[in-house]
Amino acid sequence: MVDITTYVKDIEKYSKAVNKGAVQGLGRSLAGAMARNDARTVAAGDKAELARVRRNFVAKKLGVKDKAKGDAAIAFVCEQMKKSRAKSRVTFYYLLAKKLGKLGALK
Repeated sequence: MVDITTYVKDIEKYSKAVNKGAVQGLGRSLAGAMARNDARTVAAGDKAELARVRRNFVAKKLGVKDKAKGDAAIAFVCEQMKKSRAKSRVTFYYLLAKKLGKLGALK
């Protein structure tokens, strides 16, 4: 069982209603990445990183194959989180799934 308390608190900065089941599923699937300091955050200014997010998370995990739709959602989340220097990967991915209407895919 992954302790999602910290993730939920961070997500609540951007979304009032947090689906804890989705956060739990996301925490489980990202557990390996979250163990590495450099993988805990999303480098929103790195185009290659955002392309990987679209390819590996948006397309593969969430099933959104439309590149333009994926890019638009990523741009939306980048804007939403722009005040946060270190963008938590869990929060970023949660907000992406929420924007795309795919929170159910995280459980």
